[in-house]
Amino acid sequence: MAEFLYKKSLGQNFLQDKNILKRIIEVSNISGNSLTIEVGPGSGNLTKEIASVSKKVLCYEIDDRLESVLDVNLIDYHNVDIIFADFLKRDILKDILNYEFDSLYFVANLPYYITTPIIEKLIKANLNFKHITVMVQKEVGERFNAKPGMKEYNSLTVYLNYYFDLKKEFIVSRNAFKPKPNVDSMVISLTNKENKLYLKNKDHFETLVRDSFKFKRKNLKNNLKNYDLAIVLKVLEKYNYDLTVRAEELPLEFFVELSNSLN
Repeated sequence: MAEFLYKKSLGQNFLQDKNILKRIIEVSNISGNSLTIEVGPGSGNLTKEIASVSKKVLCYEIDDRLESVLDVNLIDYHNVDIIFADFLKRDILKDILNYEFDSLYFVANLPYYITTPIIEKLIKANLNFKHITVMVQKEVGERFNAKPGMKEYNSLTVYLNYYFDLKKEFIVSRNAFKPKPNVDSMVISLTNKENKLYLKNKDHFETLVRDSFKFKRKNLKNNLKNYDLAIVLKVLEKYNYDLTVRAEELPLEFFVELSNSLN
């Protein structure tokens, strides 16, 4: 890989530390007759570890310059398939029709610029992932796990916490990558919530949450001025708040109840 020209635009930082690679596999809990999806295998370091525990591995790699590298590095791993395409443009449901499996997993080192779209795609694909393990920039991981009242708490925090139970696994030093990024990373686990709160309309919920956080320094009265503020106030009062509150103070349950009340 010494001669490989890393593309900053693709967020290419390849994980080199074998101990970290093994720890990721440990927390991913892959077992049995499994299919594991990986986005951005890079040079295949993490892919090898996944392939050692998963019956089948399906990778998506946008950079076709890596095809020759992966052909060499994964020559002994016959349970790995690679699609050289943009994961965000693929029909995952169609892609996995060719596989027979009992459990579906997702493991990946996600570039910062594409983290949110990938997570949203996994949610909207409505696939029953047994476990999702992703490595993201540390600040993004903190955002995922933030609580109401914390500065990191935002619309994505609320959205993710509706669908998943999230867990911080461990921090990964920037020194574990080549080339070395400017920040440390965090490995987090996401498991489907078994008892999700009832939602009349998930699209409406997503839009409402985004609108609530649209202008971070503005209160709910301003951010939701295009909604029925009488209904907004009625729900707020149940939680002992008024229209001057900012979205970052409000729990997931409030946004679910408000969405159902407005829809």
